[in-house]
Amino acid sequence: MTTRLPQRHHPVRILLVFVAAVVVTAVVGSLFSVSAGDEYLALRRPSWAPPAWLFGPVWTVLYGLIALSGWLAWRNGATRGELTLFGVQLVLNALWTPLFFGLGWFGFAFAEIVLLWLSIVALIVVFSWRGKAASALLVPYLAWVSFAGALTISIAMLN
Repeated sequence: MTTRLPQRHHPVRILLVFVAAVVVTAVVGSLFSVSAGDEYLALRRPSWAPPAWLFGPVWTVLYGLIALSGWLAWRNGATRGELTLFGVQLVLNALWTPLFFGLGWFGFAFAEIVLLWLSIVALIVVFSWRGKAASALLVPYLAWVSFAGALTISIAMLN
């Protein structure tokens, strides 16, 4: 049996909760990526690797889409389990940066990004039950994480 969360909260306040959740995710990542740009440039990278300056703007847009997706799913009756999955993918998102940049564990970072990718796919599926928009907003995120996974394994192999 799935439990639906009550809709008695003001929608704008709940949107701010989703925004806060992705901001916390971003901040956790940024704590471990203060020197990430320099570290990234010092790594052997494949020829198709993007420039370091691109990551910040891309993640800013993606985090906005992720927050909006979660909020739309909530507005459309997402269950506690579905929103827990939303939280799980945020935790997995936040873990990649400390593994890759903080610890330099490229292989573990790749394994972790595979888990993140799987959680995003699952979230797209369950959010599709709540509406096309909630699901579709996660597709760019999945695309970027797919690219980031390929980049992670390439860097792991080159370094």
